[in-house]
Amino acid sequence: MGLLTNKMEREELKAGDHIYTYRAIFAYSHHGIFVGGSKVVHFRPEHNPMESSSSSSSDDICSIFPDCGFRQPDSGVVLSCLDCFLKNGSLYCFEYGVSPSVFLTKVRGGTCTTAQSDPTDSVIHRAMYLLQNGFGNYDIFKNNCEDFALYCKTGLLIMDKLGGVGRSGQASSIVGAPLAALLSSPFKLLIPSPIGVATVTAGMYCMSRYATDIGVRSDVIKVSVEDLALNLDLKTIEQGGEEEEEEEDSDTDYVR
Repeated sequence: MGLLTNKMEREELKAGDHIYTYRAIFAYSHHGIFVGGSKVVHFRPEHNPMESSSSSSSDDICSIFPDCGFRQPDSGVVLSCLDCFLKNGSLYCFEYGVSPSVFLTKVRGGTCTTAQSDPTDSVIHRAMYLLQNGFGNYDIFKNNCEDFALYCKTGLLIMDKLGGVGRSGQASSIVGAPLAALLSSPFKLLIPSPIGVATVTAGMYCMSRYATDIGVRSDVIKVSVEDLALNLDLKTIEQGGEEEEEEEDSDTDYVR
């Protein structure tokens, strides 16, 4: 892969690759795991507000592969053919095990990580297992398509996501940009040159992205996909119980 782009040809694809393509004129990227046979397992919200109803419905209609668009009920994990996944977009391959220097040269987040990828068999097993069991609720900052692909490739899970972003480099970029601007603002008094301020801001931005990379974070642990599915089921049950308790409390207050 080059420093400027991770673009690749279809002939270079290998089973277990973490791939992505850009949507909405490079506004954001969509990630998935290529499992072979022109099929991709990916994670998305059931109703994507960033896509039109006509384009989203086309995902479920494929004249070539009958199983394209397969998903379990109430699950955002989908099996699609490569063409439907790309939607006429270009194909890119996410890089693993890059050096810190290479990571910092990638201005845009969501293209690489310093974390190492697990063997192909483990990656595909996680993707197919989650296709059957789900990956929890979609969250653009804490549990998105890139988080799904990163977990399939590494098995790494953030222990506490209550106060920050997930594994996603895209989410880190969104958070990192304003953070960098905020942290670099005091330097404006010390650096009169606009170029100097821009350089400091860019440096802060890159370092904030690096600090949230799963390859260097200290709050990540290895979790088997079977245990992950079990934990997701427990969380769903707990959330359902909390909602029922809130409804009962509201009903009691109404009676009073």
